[in-house]
Amino acid sequence: MASFKSWIKAARLRTLPLALASVAMGGLVAATHPNFNLKAVVMTAITALFLQIISNLANDLGDSHKGVDNEKRVGPRRTVQSGEISSASMKKAIVVVSLLALVSGLLLIFWAASLTVKTSAIFVVLGLGAIVSAIKYTVGKNPYGYVGLGDLFVFLFFGLLGVAGTWFLATRSWDWLIILPSAAMGLFSVGVLNLNNMRDLENDRRNGKNTLAVKLGLQKAFVYHCLLVLLPFVLLSIFALIIKADARVFLFVITLPLFLVDLVRIKNSFGGSSLDPFLRKLSLKTLLLTIVFGILINF
Repeated sequence: MASFKSWIKAARLRTLPLALASVAMGGLVAATHPNFNLKAVVMTAITALFLQIISNLANDLGDSHKGVDNEKRVGPRRTVQSGEISSASMKKAIVVVSLLALVSGLLLIFWAASLTVKTSAIFVVLGLGAIVSAIKYTVGKNPYGYVGLGDLFVFLFFGLLGVAGTWFLATRSWDWLIILPSAAMGLFSVGVLNLNNMRDLENDRRNGKNTLAVKLGLQKAFVYHCLLVLLPFVLLSIFALIIKADARVFLFVITLPLFLVDLVRIKNSFGGSSLDPFLRKLSLKTLLLTIVFGILINF
């Protein structure tokens, strides 16, 4: 039987701040709305964490079955490939966490947010789509992560749906301007995925996992990464200007040097395992930026 430590490793806790960052952005911006519903934001956060864990477990299982997780892989050792967790146990865990995500999502839709029947049906479909997408990234006959579509799905689910969905659930209203912070968080989320793919580029190429980083090559993938990290500051600034936020909101740019330092270090790294620490750093710094921006926009 797998140890508790192995399951914690498989859940990849270092990726969870990124899931929380998207919900936090949507929730903190929604907090400026007169009909703000904190209960909906909390339930959205719980559901998002379950979805992120599903994705991590499925990735562990899928990459192991397809041979991408092997002795030449430079990232952290995966639990199925190493034998710490059996494939059968991992499949059961994915089912269990998927059911938890489903229950959490239903509670969010029908209890916390109290949506209309029509709107509830739309969010049920979106929720099921999120669960399926989390699993299909690397699992199944035609996983989309193996043909370079991971970036698109991460942008959609961890950016647009994560932020805009949280906003809507917390306010029961819609404003097209929420697309700007949604896109910003989507780009940061793709940035973490791109770093992961830059780290694993050579091993992925050898094993037929054609991520966007593999298709671009390391140098172009770095340029792409710079855009993913810097464009969100432009989008958030445009958002603040359009809503005519107080000038102090623009103090969120004080976090920019933290991201720039890492970009320089990534540029000067040797790729491979040297990139691994930057995944956690980008996740945490994205969450920090979200909190800073959210606090400033509310005060």
